[in-house]
Amino acid sequence: MTEIDPLTGLPKELGTWEDIAKENQNIEIYIVKKKFGKKYTIIEGIDTKEIDIKKIRKDLKNKLACGGTDKGGKIELQGDHRKKVKEILGNLGFAAETMTIK
Repeated sequence: MTEIDPLTGLPKELGTWEDIAKENQNIEIYIVKKKFGKKYTIIEGIDTKEIDIKKIRKDLKNKLACGGTDKGGKIELQGDHRKKVKEILGNLGFAAETMTIK
């Protein structure tokens, strides 16, 4: 038997709530230099209550072939991947207009 989402009344398998939530995010993508001058791409502004940040982190790491983690609602990726991250997030269903690159 399928689970029913209490907010939408639809089966959770459809994942429609997460698709709607992805379009309403204000995401910032920027670079931070850490130890030894290494660059990290930071993705901030994804609501962890509505969207599975671990799945997004895993997809980004696989597609960019880099290391990374998620801490405190932010995703940290090793290296400078600002433009590629925006493109990949767009393919995952996030609205391109809501993403800003600094």
